[in-house]
Amino acid sequence: MAERRYDPSTIEAKWQDLWRREGTWEVSNEEAMRTGREKSYVVEMLPYPSGAPHVGHMKNYAVGDAIAHFHRRLGQVVVHPMGYDAFGLPAENNAIKTGVHPREATDESIAAYRYWFHRWGISIDWSREFATHEPRYYRWTQWIFLRMLEQGLAYRKEAAVKWCPNDQTVLANEQVIDGCCERCGAEVELRQLEQWFFRITDYADRLLDGLDGISWPENVKTMQRNWIGRSEGAEVVFPCEELGIDYPVFTTRPDTLFGATFFVMAPEHPDVFKLAQGTDHEDAVHQYVNRSLTESLEDRGSADKPKTGVALGRTVTNPVTGEQIPMYVADYVLMEYGTGAIMGVPAHDQRDYDFAVEFDLPIRQVVAPADGEAPEGVAFVAHTDDEGLINSGEFSGMSAVDGQQAIVAWLDREGKGQPSVSYKLRDWLLSRQRYWGCPIPVVYCDGCGIVPVPDEDLPVKLPEIDDYQPRGQSPLATAKDWVNTKCPKCSGPARRETDTMDTFVDSSWYFLRYCDPHNDRQAWAPAVANYWMPVDQYIGGIEHAILHLMYARFFVKALADMGLLDVQEPFSDLFTIGMLLGPDGNKMSSSKGNVIPPTPIIERFGADAARAYVLFMGPPDQESAWADTGIEGVHRFLTRLWRLGVELADGGDGTLQPAKPQGDELTLVRKANWAINKVTGDMTGRFAFNTAIAAAMELVKEIYRYPDADPAARKFATTTAASLMSPFAPHLSAEVYEQLTGRRVWEDPWPDADLDMLVADTFELVCQVNGKVRDRISAPTGASREQLEQLCLDTRGVKAHLDGHEVAKVIVIPDKLVNVVVR
Repeated sequence: MAERRYDPSTIEAKWQDLWRREGTWEVSNEEAMRTGREKSYVVEMLPYPSGAPHVGHMKNYAVGDAIAHFHRRLGQVVVHPMGYDAFGLPAENNAIKTGVHPREATDESIAAYRYWFHRWGISIDWSREFATHEPRYYRWTQWIFLRMLEQGLAYRKEAAVKWCPNDQTVLANEQVIDGCCERCGAEVELRQLEQWFFRITDYADRLLDGLDGISWPENVKTMQRNWIGRSEGAEVVFPCEELGIDYPVFTTRPDTLFGATFFVMAPEHPDVFKLAQGTDHEDAVHQYVNRSLTESLEDRGSADKPKTGVALGRTVTNPVTGEQIPMYVADYVLMEYGTGAIMGVPAHDQRDYDFAVEFDLPIRQVVAPADGEAPEGVAFVAHTDDEGLINSGEFSGMSAVDGQQAIVAWLDREGKGQPSVSYKLRDWLLSRQRYWGCPIPVVYCDGCGIVPVPDEDLPVKLPEIDDYQPRGQSPLATAKDWVNTKCPKCSGPARRETDTMDTFVDSSWYFLRYCDPHNDRQAWAPAVANYWMPVDQYIGGIEHAILHLMYARFFVKALADMGLLDVQEPFSDLFTIGMLLGPDGNKMSSSKGNVIPPTPIIERFGADAARAYVLFMGPPDQESAWADTGIEGVHRFLTRLWRLGVELADGGDGTLQPAKPQGDELTLVRKANWAINKVTGDMTGRFAFNTAIAAAMELVKEIYRYPDADPAARKFATTTAASLMSPFAPHLSAEVYEQLTGRRVWEDPWPDADLDMLVADTFELVCQVNGKVRDRISAPTGASREQLEQLCLDTRGVKAHLDGHEVAKVIVIPDKLVNVVVR
């Protein structure tokens, strides 16, 4: 006799074992490319493996798996791979604290992730699995770097870094707390170091234009557009004659150039210390620059922040007036915009005005409104067509628009400036003075300079070291036998690069390697990558809206320009996941003690209940908070569905819709087709999983309302419910579907709604009083509001609750309910 108790652990283990043995979700490239069927490439942003995954991770993969299951049953060839973003600072910090090699902690975490993904029943093509710290992967990361170097897209220059003088190491932004090193508390300094960059700015316009052709959330597109920050204006040169250096400035208001009375550089500008050197201001400048690191860029750029700065003891020449104007360093100027230096025009920029007032600098109005009156005590920053130039030499009297064009033309003729486009986007600094990252495949030879490692010598493997603590240089510098090598060109002595790559490099192309992960001759075969790419559905957190997504788009465009890809964008569709919060409504964090570990949840309720619950909590793109009562309700629903499967398992095919059903049977058949139509609509494009699951719940509830209906109709409705739940609760759905059909649910096509059954002559009218259900009656479909109101008022249940009460209003929702509001 069949077991009468729903036991998720037994059912889930059965199907997981079958999927593992048969490799159910594995797809060979040859088979996929031969079928001629539509492909669906579904990818969740690969996780950083740290510790074990919690139910917050489950939400991300429950979403992706629901999409993958749905697309398979629509007849598409689905590839749904898995990998791990395994390099990074947390593992290295752990190694510094414990002495345990970061590879050990990383591999242990990856094993935990793999275990739980199997326990959750995620339909992964495990044959494509890899981690970015594996030499078989980062060999190709290095290969891509060399292709970038060949194309001039990788280069080396000085850049500002945050430096801990005590630990003798470069710090990441997140390691600086209130201007001090998070490890030792020492005050952080600014230093200039030679570092590697990718020339992403060459792709700024294409990165902007490409956003119009992809199906991404508008807020993500806006964030990327703002990050790129395209502005049109002029580049103007301010010479420092004392040192013989020209300093370019980008401005969108060249019409205000005659009003520039001072010159300001960002604290990170590489020439700040050089300018102050040998002046009375040298010590003050060093102290100010280091102190500026205590604040975020957002705070520094705030218009409301009091203006501070230090004189550099130098001057530059205003190119249109010939005046010598003083130079300052000030934290309200950001290296992230323009050239990292600005011309101070206090009469026409509020922040410049505040700075000029603070340092008693001249304020000269050069643009006036049509009536000639300008406000007092603040900058005149309006920019309208009726403005005119004043105090602007030969350009005085012109409109601001004409004057702007004339001044730029004059600068161009005189060799003092030119029309220009500027971007907030900066070239990608990829050097990291860290051990646990991908080695940069170049060597330094005194005779040959920078020499790339030959392709045949890749990968340049990370050496084994004992001390992961940076001590004035990258930890890799201590591996002398590894650092000292031969020059590939001249065979003379050479030194390896000891910086490693930013981990964003690893995650900017992994989706390409998924396409062809076992190819040991190429990073990917072009025909294979061009078949699978672009990713059809990409899924991940909104926190990656800028950097990761921008870098991945840059990589694909650059690789396409090299003839290595046919696509220009990596991800056709993007879905951003809302964060799953702890029971207290806060982000899950071990320090807060609100993390929901998977073990007790899965052991008590099963993976299907957990997966369905995280999708049922609300729209998946919005935040939601975990509640045990919620998963209990989903578990009860799955138990009821399982019981129906046991009750109706009498042979035959439950997908066969009864012919010419009548009465209760017709009601059930109509409800089943309604559910098919509802869930299909919710799954198509907008991923309203919560309402899709609710529709399946409503169908099961309807089946229980008609226990005496014809078994064929109840079996058809139950089979439909199991089929519709397969993207959300794949184990139970497979079990019930097999009981009622003898087949595997994932091998059958997604059900089609019988359109004739979607139109009913009557419907169940819900009758409420003050929002509470007091009766239910059959009402004609399409009845008018007046008819429905009267039918409701005439019911016995409503009459009983109206006795002696005045009706305030009646709310009618056609073909659904009537709510009578009484005083």
